[in-house]
Amino acid sequence: MLSAEEQLRIIKSGTDAIIPEELLLEKLKRGTSLNIKLGVDPTAPDIHLGHAVPLRKLRTFQDLGHHVTLIIGNGTALIGDPSGRSTTRPQLTSEQVAANAQTYVDQAFKILDPDKTSLVYNADWILKLDLEGILDITSRFTVARILERDDFHNRYTGQLPIGVHEFLYPILQAYDSVVIKADVELGGTDQLFNLLAGRELMEKMGMEPQVCLTLPLLEGTDGVRKMSKSYGNYIGLTDEPNDMFGKIMSIPDALMVKYYRLASTCSVDEIDAIERGLGNDELHPNKVKRALAKNIVEAYYDADTACAAEAEFDRVFKKHAAPTDVPEVKVDLSTNDDGLVYLARVLVEAGLAKTAGEARRTIDGGGVRIDDVPVAPKQYNVEPAVLQGALLQSGKRHFAKLV
Repeated sequence: MLSAEEQLRIIKSGTDAIIPEELLLEKLKRGTSLNIKLGVDPTAPDIHLGHAVPLRKLRTFQDLGHHVTLIIGNGTALIGDPSGRSTTRPQLTSEQVAANAQTYVDQAFKILDPDKTSLVYNADWILKLDLEGILDITSRFTVARILERDDFHNRYTGQLPIGVHEFLYPILQAYDSVVIKADVELGGTDQLFNLLAGRELMEKMGMEPQVCLTLPLLEGTDGVRKMSKSYGNYIGLTDEPNDMFGKIMSIPDALMVKYYRLASTCSVDEIDAIERGLGNDELHPNKVKRALAKNIVEAYYDADTACAAEAEFDRVFKKHAAPTDVPEVKVDLSTNDDGLVYLARVLVEAGLAKTAGEARRTIDGGGVRIDDVPVAPKQYNVEPAVLQGALLQSGKRHFAKLV
């Protein structure tokens, strides 16, 4: 096992805060395997690279010789995490939570070492609490303390509803740390209050408190907002390799080092060298980004698949050829009174645009091609013969073969 100081250097890479850092160093100096906690509420079935950031940090701890306890919050998910919410989160049924949990676990073990992971479900202890147990836990927190949370405070001062059950969420998540005797708990920066609540409860119950380690939120492919399906800027762990590679190549250059630290399998020393090389112009950004894309695709597939994804990317973007796996779609080529086909409707039917308005904007921006011939701006109607059996392209990565 590496020295405590060297372990701490590796752990700190890409982190936002470690509270308190001196306690983590003290725990590491003991030379024993630490119990690293991550609690996740399976509120959605699929996860993306943003969700995977704490999983990557867990794997770092495992590679350093420590043990991970992954808590599936099938008990707390029945309440719903109020973090960052301006309204009460809709409550899920036990069936919804169970279905989401299985999908999440399958994806999480693409990253974690199963031999160094304990998978537990907090419903096993939360749903067994009787009134006496709930009162014992909740009595250790004050309403004033709970209202220190920004989201609760903002809703309270803004006279927005707060369900009493929502107050239980940080308390029950804190109780998870007591049950599993966590040494360190990980979470996003938006989870700091919940992590500190766990530390506080452990201390009040006579236990050595956990260390809280927060990780920054990962921006999506737009380079601005956090990665989210609702923003359409996400890179899913189950994305097809070619799509995953292309999405990573589309991130802004300024985010490359952050992606290396939070989403890649490269060592801290390798990433430090990349950061220096980019800073002094010794490394070309395109080559660095290609290496990043290959690394991430390989992490979720394999080396051969990553190489094939790079070759396909070059085929499409360097040689301007169509992808090899273009879907064939059947569309309606009925004409209007002028004997022409409304192209915006065809783009929507082919799955290349969500709405006709979006399709028109893409046409006006020069982003639509028919058999590699650009469609002129404002050219919304075309001859039906032009579309029969044509290869339709929208933007850089989206194609459809019309049949």
